[in-house]
Amino acid sequence: MAAFMVTSIFLLALTNAQNAPSDYLALHNRARAQVGVDPMQWSNTVAAYAQAYAKKRKPQATTPEFTGKDAVKLWANEKPLYDHASNKCVGGECGHYTQMVWRSSVRLGCARVPCKANSQFVVCNYDPRNWGKAL
Repeated sequence: MAAFMVTSIFLLALTNAQNAPSDYLALHNRARAQVGVDPMQWSNTVAAYAQAYAKKRKPQATTPEFTGKDAVKLWANEKPLYDHASNKCVGGECGHYTQMVWRSSVRLGCARVPCKANSQFVVCNYDPRNWGKAL
């Protein structure tokens, strides 16, 4: 029984470690550095907005057991689908990536909520919002 509890605590700590603000922020700032964009700062206010939004979307979640790091890595992998010259996605969805690297975004807040059947909903929000603007 004690071994199970230690294993459970370790797995919980490992999962939480991949969902910490510093995890979301580090991956975002790595993607931004690759394209010469200044780093963002974590915002608890933006994170609270993301948490409220995630809770609203909870019934629609279908993402498997993802950590926050998994989600951000998936979004960063959209980079090859973005054409900087035209500021458009080419060959697929790249909107997550473009949000990560918008030059004018200075604050980040993310949330992850568990949903039915071991699914997750992970969301990040940016301040100021820049939907549709050029990078």
